[in-house]
Amino acid sequence: MEWLSSNVLKLSKFLYGVSGFTLVVMMLLTVVDVALRLVGRPIAGVYELIGYFAAIVVGFALPFTTWTRGHIYMEFVIDKLPVRSRDVANVVTRIIGIALLMVVAYNLVDVGTVFYDTGEVSPTLQLPIYPFAWAIAFCCFVLSLVLVCDIVRIRGGEYE
Repeated sequence: MEWLSSNVLKLSKFLYGVSGFTLVVMMLLTVVDVALRLVGRPIAGVYELIGYFAAIVVGFALPFTTWTRGHIYMEFVIDKLPVRSRDVANVVTRIIGIALLMVVAYNLVDVGTVFYDTGEVSPTLQLPIYPFAWAIAFCCFVLSLVLVCDIVRIRGGEYE
């Protein structure tokens, strides 16, 4: 199981790096577009790109953020429980999260396949949409693996 944890962590860090890089590209693209608008030459399709890049930033950052527990966490309720009850609550919430993420990933793959089959593209830049749906579906799958690793850590007493 150590193999799974280390590889999931590496993959989560890689996705997090892609997320950070994409955020920088979004920022630069926005700054350049605003500057060019001042001289009457805006970049076509920036609105589309920012929307797609935002999906990448959020989706790709979720697995590592979850690994490091960087989300808002309502610990004031859970921490008052006895250790065994806390572990049960944490495992149950992880299982529910895995189930929900698998449903979301399945549906994103399905939607992406429809986009692929129909040749759906963005209105201005004519970019295919399906890679973005599939990429976020992949991130949901990786996030579910992070939750599996969480369950293993909880059961092993390594989770604080």
